[in-house]
Amino acid sequence: MQAFLKGPASISTKPVAAKEKSAAGSSGEGKRTKPIPWVEKYRPKNVDEVAFQDEVVAVLKKSLEGADLPNLLFYGPPGTGKTSTILAAARELFGPDLFRQRVLELNASDERGIQVIREKVKAFAQLTASGSRSDGKMCPPFKIVILDEADSMTSAAQAALRRTMEKESKTTRFCLICNYISRIIEPLTSRCSKFRFKPLSDSIQQQRLLDVSEKEHVKISNEAVSYLVKVSEGDLRKAITFLQSATRLMGGKEITEKIITEIAGVIPKETIDELLLGCQSGSFEKLETLAKNLINEGFAVAQLVNQLHDTVVESEDYSDKQKSAIAEKLAEVDKCLADGADEFLQLMSLCALVMQQLTQNT
Repeated sequence: MQAFLKGPASISTKPVAAKEKSAAGSSGEGKRTKPIPWVEKYRPKNVDEVAFQDEVVAVLKKSLEGADLPNLLFYGPPGTGKTSTILAAARELFGPDLFRQRVLELNASDERGIQVIREKVKAFAQLTASGSRSDGKMCPPFKIVILDEADSMTSAAQAALRRTMEKESKTTRFCLICNYISRIIEPLTSRCSKFRFKPLSDSIQQQRLLDVSEKEHVKISNEAVSYLVKVSEGDLRKAITFLQSATRLMGGKEITEKIITEIAGVIPKETIDELLLGCQSGSFEKLETLAKNLINEGFAVAQLVNQLHDTVVESEDYSDKQKSAIAEKLAEVDKCLADGADEFLQLMSLCALVMQQLTQNT
């Protein structure tokens, strides 16, 4: 009974200790910075930080000075800064406080059929834009709707967007972002200022990667940086992601070309040379063994097609007739793989033709 009566006293002391513990824990967690993917961490914060896209930056800077903006259409390869550019421009226009209220961003992951365009986008576009920035700078009297991956929108949804763009031109600006401008209907492209984003030059990519490496204290050789740029093919986002993956894998040690090859899923040059030698041997059994080994190693045949194309085209060992026949077969295999064909069968079909071309003259 006494133990029971003493209970409340003992209970009352424990929550205090627990509270103190949780308070101490929360303050400790507050001090610790949250881990962010480097792609997001080093995304341009303003228009000046956007690399290599000089024409787009020049137009946007003029628009920011006059606080007026046309409807925009950004197109170009992935990882060249399309989404980053418009988000940086919107942040400069509206400031951090009004940014969330004034910008509607819809990606390919969101449903963007005709119903969404008619309801969600139209409702957002019809709202009047008022309010001033907390820092006292001039705030434009319009909102921005960003439609990322616009080339995956249905034609009906794109057609529904035409009228909304015209009707709400006083209160809303649209920015369409896509990889393939041919998939955007003509009436939409004529209502927008078009800007092509070029693949980033090797020197610009190298500079950005070295900056990130320096800030993150990553040890990486110059040869590895050059190879990383080559592997990413003008896609800076891919390059930074590979760099972060390689850093996590190495745990503070120097990153080499070999590590980049493993991370990027690139097929080693020796493997491709071995496959071509197998084709020259004329033995179908040997070729089948090499193809099986390649698949079992986990290499993607689509990656092999890309690398084999460069190897064959740049080689001086093959005649123009052989190169053209192999290149045509590579295109066929690439199309079949895109349509979901079996990798092993396509690889054997490709190797058989290469073997035929390399052995018929010997």
